[in-house]
Parts: sequence; C-alpha cells; structure tokens
Amino acid sequence: MDRDISQVLKDRAVTAVRGLLIAVLSLSANITLFALMVTATALIPVLGIGIVALPLVVVAVRWRAELERRLAGWSGVHIATPYHPIPQNAPLGSWRRFRAVVSDPATWRDFAWLLPGAIISGVLGILAFALPVYGLEGALFVPVLLYGVLDWYGYGATWPLDDLPTALSTVPQGLFLLLVGLVAGPFLLRAGFHFGRLLLAPTAASALRQRVATLTTSRADTVDAQAAELRRIERDLHDGAQARLVSLGMNIGLAEALLHRNPDAAEKLLAEAREASGQALGELRQVVRGILPPVLAERGLGGAVSALALTVAVPVEVDVDIPGRLPAPVESAAYFCVAEMLANIVKHSGARQARVGIRHHDGLLSIRVTDDGAGGADPEGGSGLRGVQRRLAAFDGTMTVTSPRGGPTVVTMELPCALSSPKISPSSATD
Repeated sequence: MDRDISQVLKDRAVTAVRGLLIAVLSLSANITLFALMVTATALIPVLGIGIVALPLVVVAVRWRAELERRLAGWSGVHIATPYHPIPQNAPLGSWRRFRAVVSDPATWRDFAWLLPGAIISGVLGILAFALPVYGLEGALFVPVLLYGVLDWYGYGATWPLDDLPTALSTVPQGLFLLLVGLVAGPFLLRAGFHFGRLLLAPTAASALRQRVATLTTSRADTVDAQAAELRRIERDLHDGAQARLVSLGMNIGLAEALLHRNPDAAEKLLAEAREASGQALGELRQVVRGILPPVLAERGLGGAVSALALTVAVPVEVDVDIPGRLPAPVESAAYFCVAEMLANIVKHSGARQARVGIRHHDGLLSIRVTDDGAGGADPEGGSGLRGVQRRLAAFDGTMTVTSPRGGPTVVTMELPCALSSPKISPSSATD
C-alpha cells in the first residue's frame, strides 16, 4: 500500500515537471516557428526566397508537431500522423518539394496549431506545475520561514510572525492546492493534447486517403506473398515428391520387365520402389505442414506454438492466454510469424533463451517475442522481418521491433480479430 502511494506521488511529481517542460517548449518553440512560418510565407513573392525557405521551416514545424504527438501518446492521447508522402525526387529547395508541401493540408493545420497550441499548452502546463508547487510551499510553511528570515535580518518583513493564526492558515490552503494540483495535473496535460489533436490529427478525408493507400500496399504485399508461397510449394513438389514419384514409376517399370527374367532383381527394385513411396509420402506431408500444420488445426495457436517451441534449439518459454479459438486465417498468420521470429533467434541472435507471450484482449491478439541475444534486429535490413510485416498487414496487423545493440530484442505483433469460438472446459462440456 505504501509503495503504491509513493509510486502515485512520484508519477504526479513527474507530471508536474513534465508540465513545466511542455509549457517552456510550447511557448518558446511554437512562437518561434510561427514567426518563421509567417516570414517564409511572406517571402514567397519576393524573388522566390520563400520557395526555398518555406519547406525548410516546414521540416522544423513537422518535427515539433511529431514531438507533440509523441508527448500526447505518453499521456494516453493518440494523434496519428496526417502528412502526405514527399516525392522521392523532390529535394529541399526544389519546386516539386515546395509544391508538395504547400498542397498538403496538414502543413497549414500545423501552422494554425502553433500559436493557439503555444498559449493553451503553455497555460495548462504552467498550471500543472504551479498548483502543486505553490501548494507545497504553503504546506511546508515556506512563507512564514521566508518572512522570518527577512525579519531576522532587519528588513522589516514582520508578517506573518506578528499574526500567527494568519500564518498558520497557509498550511491548510497549501495542502488543498497541493491535492488539487496532484489530482488535476494529468487532466490538464491531457486537455492540452486533446486540443492539439483537433488540428494535428488527420481529417476524415486524409484518414480515408491514408487508409486507401495502406490497403493498396497491403493488398499488393499479400498478392506477392501468395505468389511467393505458391512458387515455394511448386518448387517443393517439383524437387521433392515429384522426383520421388518419377523414380518410383521407373523402378516399377523396370521391375515389370525383369519379373520373369530376373525375379531377384525385380524384387530388389520393388523394395526400392516401396522405400521411395514412403519418402515421397513424407515429403508430401512436409509440404502440407508448410501450408497448414495439423497441430494448428487440432490444438489451436497456443498448442501449435508450444509444440513449435520444443523443436527450437534455444530454450523457449511459452505463455498463452487465449480464451477461445481464433479464426483459421489469423491463427495461421500468427503461427508462421512466431515461427519466423524463432527461426531468426536461432540463426542470428546468439540468444541463450527466448520467450513467447500471446494474449487476446478487447478484440486484439498481441504476440510478444523476446530474446537475450546480441540485438541489432532491423526490419529494413532483412527479408524475414519484412515478410512478417507483410503477412500481418494483410490482417491490419502491426509489428514493433525494439532491438538495441547488445540486446535484448523485443518484437511485438498485434492483430485485430475476434474469437470465433469460446474455449469450453471439460466440466462445462459435461454439464
């Protein structure tokens, strides 16, 4: 209980300091950037200086807006990024870059946020800091001590030592303001971020445009992934089972030809054909497992991942909390994503142990894979993680990788989905 109270007080103290920092940042950076934006815009007709200056200022404004979005996320207010992509062949100072920046509505929404955002965030941040600090000052009897010191050194500041009841009244007032400041601090900061979301978040049209672009990209990735999967299956069948079956047919044909002339050789060929048929059957089963592992269909995602962990060279701890069965496509995608993560751990990380945590809560499947390896995993640097991203994107899923040099590596994958059927316990099934 004492630890919980101390943690709450620590969090509220951090909130107060954060409020002061946000106020200073907003009042200084926002007003400066607002002045630069006005100046750069005014210079557009003057020898075209603004064509070069405005995109440069917009880079700084967008950095400030992105910082505000990140700070808002720390306070539980999500603000999505609304910007249109900049063309690749549009360097700073070019007309194409200028046109892309000016035609983006988010540029002017950021500009419209700068000044009112500075005022509102500045005032609310100062309040979040000043209320608990001023209350703490009164609760600790600081005014009485201050005036006492002044009086001691002969500066004539005799109040409130001459009026002790009045002096003591600062204590309950200070405690009240301290309590109000500690309680209201997070709400004040969130109120400022909610105002910022009005201008910094995407509009409905922009969000729809981003959604269409995301769906277009994920559809193309899904088509490519399916084509690659079909090529893999065709290659496995051609190089494995098909070659075995061709050899099997040739051995049977030779055995038929030698059956009457050399029964011993025919018997040997038939034995080889029987062995080849068993190998072909095993390879066919392997191909089928690559499409949909039987353990996944029988035991669900949790059982399939637990069985997969037993085959990995690194010790893997599996923790699953899924109160039911997931849709088959989601189960398959999640299973192969985990399989790819574990394969990467074995191949590249040098880890001594790993852990897989799977949860389903509020319509979201969350998978967290961690290892104590060397770190340095980068989705941009390898096809394995990129493939996982494409597989997840087909289901509106996301992947976040945290992998500093030296480790540990934490990969978080999230898939929005509903449970297709609840898990039934034996006792309830009997009833």
